Amino acid sequence: MKEMQIGAKLSLSAAVTPDKLASTMKSGELPVFATPAMAALMEETAAALLKPFLDEGETSVGTALNLAHLAATPEGLTVTAEAEITAVDRRKVSFRVIVRDPAEEIGRADHDRFVVNAEKFLEKANRKKG
Repeated sequence: MKEMQIGAKLSLSAAVTPDKLASTMKSGELPVFATPAMAALMEETAAALLKPFLDEGETSVGTALNLAHLAATPEGLTVTAEAEITAVDRRKVSFRVIVRDPAEEIGRADHDRFVVNAEKFLEKANRKKG
């Protein structure tokens, strides 16, 4: 793992398509951007920000997401998540992620990820199969 910079940022955008609606994802009944879709975009953005700092064989896994969904976004708009590294404690990396649509901030979260050896992590997880 390479040294990470507090304050490093990355943004990713996603279209609000039918598969990302609360009514489709079963997280609600309305055809608006779903909270689970927002959570996935937040994690994707943080993981992408972290990736250049990882060594070969390393990946990151999400371990905490304290999310507030603040406003609804209808289908057809684009949302953008911006992740920022806020703290590094050995293999634990903390982020603040803010999501906006063209009109306003629609969500924010504090998110933690741990850097792991991908092979060892999968070996441990697969032991559950017996």
